[in-house]
Amino acid sequence: MSTLPVIAAVDGSDDSLRALDWALDAARGHGAPLRVVHVWQYAAAWTPPGVLVAGPPDPDEDEVLDQVRTYVEGRADRPVMEYLRLQGAPAAVLPELGSTAQLLVLGSRGRGGFASLLLGSNGMAAARDAGCPVVVVPRPGREVHDAIPAEPGPRVVVGLHVDSPDETTLAFAFAEAALRGARLQVVAAYPWPPQAWASPGELLPSVIDQDAIENETRTLTEALLAPHREHHPDVPTEPYVAPGDAAGHLVAASKDADLVVVGRHRRRLLSPARLLGSVTQAVLLHAASPVAVVPPTALDE
Repeated sequence: MSTLPVIAAVDGSDDSLRALDWALDAARGHGAPLRVVHVWQYAAAWTPPGVLVAGPPDPDEDEVLDQVRTYVEGRADRPVMEYLRLQGAPAAVLPELGSTAQLLVLGSRGRGGFASLLLGSNGMAAARDAGCPVVVVPRPGREVHDAIPAEPGPRVVVGLHVDSPDETTLAFAFAEAALRGARLQVVAAYPWPPQAWASPGELLPSVIDQDAIENETRTLTEALLAPHREHHPDVPTEPYVAPGDAAGHLVAASKDADLVVVGRHRRRLLSPARLLGSVTQAVLLHAASPVAVVPPTALDE
């Protein structure tokens, strides 16, 4: 296993403590140390004129980290832990931590921002820019009205785009399922119905057979899973092939799942900036379970 730490970002909010609990379990499962990080944003440089602000805090004092120490005190099964306070804008500092971690874990929202937001700006920035997988732990009680068939028991869900498969995301999902003794549900959606335009405002009827598209999607799914199944023979897999919106199927699959795994967009020649992608963003906003966003390999970036 990697000796890199699991990093939990905390800010004193209930959301960050839920993320800390998830990170504690993850560090134990990965046999890794847990690094608890509080990014303190010192706002003196951009404070409006005439407003008095306190100076920078004493580096030996941090109420948030003290709260965490108290929160985990007495837990006999906790991993090796270290505490770190950094200064700066969390949306900039947190993604940089990904270069020294195997996982970065944070809550869906922190103390700042608008109460109506389902995902804070720090979580969005970390999921988009970090160099390691980022796990966002949602608030409890998110409702998922639909569900897709699944065997009972622990379950990890992964999205698979058969036309542009991401081997890094698949490998991460298989490894997480193996660590958890869970089955892996693989969601492969295909667009239906296909649309062809005869003229503005006029759609041609499809001449493609839906069963043929579904069978081809299933065949490609099985072929893409084969090498990972060989590497993880103890992980049962459940391919789920269905028409329609991939994001909707993944959100439905998140109900009662342990983890949903999605990939991050590769950079493109005409779009060199890092992008989450619409499916990944929708899953982050609406999934009921924790969501892991896996970056592409360095060559793909």
